[in-house]
Amino acid sequence: MPELPVVVIGAGPQGLAAAAHLVERGEDVVVVERGTAAASAVSEWGHVRLFSAWPELTDAAARRLLEPTGWSTPASGFPTGAQWVSDYLAPLADALGERVRYRTTVTGVARQGRDKVVDAGRKSQPFVVHTVDTDGIESRILARAVVDASGTWGLPNPAGADGFPAVGERAASDLISYRIPDDVSELAGSHVVVVGAGHSATHTVLRLSELARRSPGTRVTWLLRRGSAANVFGGGSGDELPERAALGSRARKVIDEGVVELVTGFRVAEMRPAGSGLTVIAEDGREVSDVGQVFALTGFRPDTGILRELRIDLDPALEALAGIAAEIDPNIHSCGSVSATGARELAQPELGLFIVGAKSYGRAPTFLALTGYEQVRSIAAHLAGDHEAAARKELTLPDTGVCGGSGDFGEADAASCCAAPTVLRIGTIPSTPPEPERSLTLETS
Repeated sequence: MPELPVVVIGAGPQGLAAAAHLVERGEDVVVVERGTAAASAVSEWGHVRLFSAWPELTDAAARRLLEPTGWSTPASGFPTGAQWVSDYLAPLADALGERVRYRTTVTGVARQGRDKVVDAGRKSQPFVVHTVDTDGIESRILARAVVDASGTWGLPNPAGADGFPAVGERAASDLISYRIPDDVSELAGSHVVVVGAGHSATHTVLRLSELARRSPGTRVTWLLRRGSAANVFGGGSGDELPERAALGSRARKVIDEGVVELVTGFRVAEMRPAGSGLTVIAEDGREVSDVGQVFALTGFRPDTGILRELRIDLDPALEALAGIAAEIDPNIHSCGSVSATGARELAQPELGLFIVGAKSYGRAPTFLALTGYEQVRSIAAHLAGDHEAAARKELTLPDTGVCGGSGDFGEADAASCCAAPTVLRIGTIPSTPPEPERSLTLETS
């Protein structure tokens, strides 16, 4: 089906990079984006500063496409999400021109005339990408291959420790946010709880700690499911991304100074209304009371609903692609120990379908932009018939400095899965607020 285009779902960092590689190889490509502009998901966290520097945030083929337009690669620094969009992703989308279709939502992908069950003639049929625009007009795009780079941003995990919303979590939605906050000044004087152990949670804790220092009546409680905070603070001097290391170091500092109360082994079971706020209750019965706001930052999960009529192979635990799951299992690996992944590892039973970017990692939290750029480079080479280039590994990821995995319940659970959780309470909030921390950073995911 050489006359048909490759359809890329999502005009985010990996989707646009995939298109750039395909264009460079002379392939016809259509990028379908539900937002009104490029990288609409990134724009939603535009206030957050990334911990990857500019050299790790741009793709080689994208740079080659942009340079004739007069664009130049930012040499150094750590952009915010908004700067990443304005200084790189939006110009890249402009360079791709009419290949990018905005305000178009993919509702499903299938084989033409074949549902998931039918074997006969399946491989000889093109893909059909079903779409609907903002006016409700439905369309179908025939494709010889599909690259799903739609990400996971739209499906955050709940606060409930068992993967479902805690009892009362839905009813308390006006007091719960699943996004990193920007302006937190309206929370001054209240008790704020952060649930989660990743970089998003760490960033939020640091932002709230600045508020606590300015407004001593503000309380910040950080709830971790795992029994130890050891890996939460990162790899320190062993981390090859210095801003990622600094994020962990600053988090450790606010705990040591008593600005933030850290509670470990707390697995949320219920959020119970109490006056104008909430009481957060753990599986073991412990309670955190008088809570005015909760930030549930427990990661994301992929939505594979649009692929339900295709044959895909996902790991049963991570919901990541089966071909890379063993390499990215957060119970075993940090992101520095994960090998680069290409077309061979990302291949699906449905030939010509590729899932890339954060969505390929499922629930694993270790994805970096560099990984996605290597994925789409290899896939574009494969689709163009350059199998030698597709098989090459052109990326070595920066080490995290963290030994072993981060997905377990920590040292307190090492002897037994039923070991008692621990509570860490250090110091008190200083009466004289020190100077605010410098700007905060976040993982590129």
